Amino acid sequence: MSSTPARAAGFDGPWTVLIITEAGSCDQGYSFPVQISGGRVTSAGSANITGTVGRGGAVTVRVSQGGSSASGNGRLGASSGFGR
Repeated sequence: MSSTPARAAGFDGPWTVLIITEAGSCDQGYSFPVQISGGRVTSAGSANITGTVGRGGAVTVRVSQGGSSASGNGRLGASSGFGR
């Protein structure tokens, strides 16, 4: 994964992180609004969200709220992304 900021890649703006629970006692899915600016992912809502986006769209994110947390990585495209 690249750690170069995504400023020139066009990923800045509002996005949504969707967390799908595969194990544990959490609900099946959670959706969180985020903001990407200059290669940094930050919360646009009440959860604590941090992460980075590289020039090629490689993304890492960590979400925590109410004592629970999730982390993932993936890749962003022009208007959507995927990851694990």
